[in-house]
Amino acid sequence: MDLKCIFSLAILVSQISLSSIPKEIANIAFEYSFNPLRIKVGGSLQDQVVYGVGGVKNCPNFMKNEDSLFGFSKGYLPMERWDELNKFFNQTGVKVTFGLNALLGRNRSQIEKGLWVGDWQSQNARDFMKYTISKEYKVDSYEFGNQLSGAGMGASVEAEQYGKDILVLKNLVKELHREPKTQPKVLGPSGYYDVKWFNSFLKVSGHDFFDGVTHHIYNLGPGDDPNMITKIQDPSYLNQFKPQLGAWVFESGGALHGGAKDLSPTFADGFWYLDQLRMASTYNHKVFCRQTLIGGNYALLNTTTSIPNPDYYGALLWHRLMGSTVLFVTQESNPNFRVYAHCAKKKPGISIIFINLSKDSSFNVTLSNYEHQSHNLRSTDVAKPNFEFRGSKDREEYHLAALARNIQGQIVLLNNVLMVPTETFDILAMEPKLVNASTPISIAAHSIVYVTIRDFQAPACA
Repeated sequence: MDLKCIFSLAILVSQISLSSIPKEIANIAFEYSFNPLRIKVGGSLQDQVVYGVGGVKNCPNFMKNEDSLFGFSKGYLPMERWDELNKFFNQTGVKVTFGLNALLGRNRSQIEKGLWVGDWQSQNARDFMKYTISKEYKVDSYEFGNQLSGAGMGASVEAEQYGKDILVLKNLVKELHREPKTQPKVLGPSGYYDVKWFNSFLKVSGHDFFDGVTHHIYNLGPGDDPNMITKIQDPSYLNQFKPQLGAWVFESGGALHGGAKDLSPTFADGFWYLDQLRMASTYNHKVFCRQTLIGGNYALLNTTTSIPNPDYYGALLWHRLMGSTVLFVTQESNPNFRVYAHCAKKKPGISIIFINLSKDSSFNVTLSNYEHQSHNLRSTDVAKPNFEFRGSKDREEYHLAALARNIQGQIVLLNNVLMVPTETFDILAMEPKLVNASTPISIAAHSIVYVTIRDFQAPACA
């Protein structure tokens, strides 16, 4: 899995000041670092947004309303604001996923709390798509609703009804985009995984009719949990995450409800975040979206200064170094020491990430190449070391650590260099430390280390 999506943008677009993301910050986030990248326009209130186009005349702003979903009234997206957003998208060259309102036309059930019933009304979405096409704005994909699966998050739609309506959306996209190569993808349901609900939904819609099964993961629980720092450093807790094969993680911030104030924007969050990227890759996820670019405690950019938070640097190194092919790797030293390997993004070689959850123990690592004794593998076959690796080329190492070993701090060291943007918002060069390949790899306590080895021969990376 390439890290193709790490940002979501809140749907409160009528209240977003685009000047809060200066062009210099846009450069940090996109042009010089993560290009190409996907940005998702969506979130909790997307199912209350009306698009100010076509027959829509009354277009109020979002207002506090305790009787409405998530405590807000319906709001609208004026096309002037959509124009502004697309200027930003064009500047940065991102791929755009737009989260559509999937509750239009539905009403609250009088029988079951939280359930919304009735058919989806597609006319407003149709008018919005036609306007988008007329302006030649590029939307890579449309996602149908937000967290409406299973019990939902504030609102839910029955699986059979949702499946029927996403077929309506897919046919609408086909109708308005005649050229298959330029058709936006259709994604859903963008909610928490519920086995019974997802199985019913896929039975109605079919596995091949739409383009991606999206789901959300907040496996650390509520952001105000006082035990969260313990969860992040507990390997058995991290191992509980088993994403669904072939799905897309389209929203994940670790902690619910805006993230954890004293944890999400700190170095410690990387123990969870980078571990989740590896898990998603192993289970064949195509996309992993981080919640959010800016906004909430789990943002990659500080919401006040727009300076990158620690997870930004870990994500950037993943994007640059880790290829899409996942390699099998084992270590038997300590459960707090986690090791994952991919083919290097830029051939040749492999890239490895080491995550040391221990605050007291450091590790020296020697690599061995493994091969099976038989090409026709049986359950009794055992992988044995073919040779202990002794490379001839210097390996490339990137050591991430917290300043003064304070993992709940927000200052990151890369190879003992403070990672603080310049006055012009340029990111310091993230150059590797070149190390003699015949020496062990040293992993300090409470650190995260990326290593690329150019002359390690892995058949899967040929």
